[in-house]
Amino acid sequence: MIIPILVFAGALLIAFAATPVARRIAPRLGVMDQPNPRKVHARPMPLLGGTAIVIASLLTLLLLRDRFEIQQLGSILLGAALMALIGFYDDRWGLRPSLKLIGQIVAATILIISDVKVTALPEEWMNVTITLVWVVGLTNSLNLLDNMDGLSSGVAAVCASFFVVMAALSGQIYVGALAAALLGATLGFLVYNFNPATIFMGDTGSLFLGFMLAAVGIKLRFPENVPFVTWMVPIIVMGMPIFDTTLVFISRLRRGKNPLTTPGKDHVSHRLVGLGLTTREAVLSHYLIGGMYGMVAILVTQANVLEGYLLGGAAALVSLYGLWFLEFKKKRALQPAAPPPPHHEH
Repeated sequence: MIIPILVFAGALLIAFAATPVARRIAPRLGVMDQPNPRKVHARPMPLLGGTAIVIASLLTLLLLRDRFEIQQLGSILLGAALMALIGFYDDRWGLRPSLKLIGQIVAATILIISDVKVTALPEEWMNVTITLVWVVGLTNSLNLLDNMDGLSSGVAAVCASFFVVMAALSGQIYVGALAAALLGATLGFLVYNFNPATIFMGDTGSLFLGFMLAAVGIKLRFPENVPFVTWMVPIIVMGMPIFDTTLVFISRLRRGKNPLTTPGKDHVSHRLVGLGLTTREAVLSHYLIGGMYGMVAILVTQANVLEGYLLGGAAALVSLYGLWFLEFKKKRALQPAAPPPPHHEH
């Protein structure tokens, strides 16, 4: 376990030290989140925090260069770097959603070419398709979740922590180190990003984190159980961002809006604030729910077929009830005329 611990500590310290530097450099580079009517902050906010996460993760992962299959590690880091560059360009100059999507597909294809892909399905085209959907979908989920101080970075840290534990339990030390790098980097950044935030991660950070978490989820293996059960484990771990994205898609499609390009306060976080929680309470609720999903996922890794599907089915039913409750029963919690809480969404 010494490698994941070293990677975690290194990423934590680098991100903690690099974030204030990024905060100072952002105005000089013009990478700022400008105030507008749908945002509460009255002054421009630095939008370069994601670079600290990227730098901290990539530098510490160099520890793995002689101990991880170099082709697969290289493809993961290359795809993640591509995601970060796309995010930076969007943060600085703006990028059309269609071009972002193409870039995400290219990054996912890099993984597939190096054999970092889903293998649970009987046909190769099925595995490739599911890999593309998983990587692109999760990348966008973390991006959409970045709508309140400390939300996306904190949820990513919760998910990464469960991946670290699961990798350790299954003996995948170096896959655990990949997750440990993300955990350390997000926690080091979260010090400055938690409400009231002094810096945002921007698309640079959210696209990078989503891609890396998707890759770690693919690489996880559970040799003491069967794929017929364990395929659902990464999905459950990432349940919180998946739930939020599903809710947003349902809500916006019902209103005839584009789910990816329509900004709005229809996320879980905004609805919780509409139900009376403070911004901090709404964000901490996401951490708690993410932790609950993670605990269920750990139980599934140890479960037989019947137990696994009972646990997975229960998680799915509770999630479906949550979607119904927030979108239909409590739809009045959405108050378009009221000013939204502090958030940042592209």
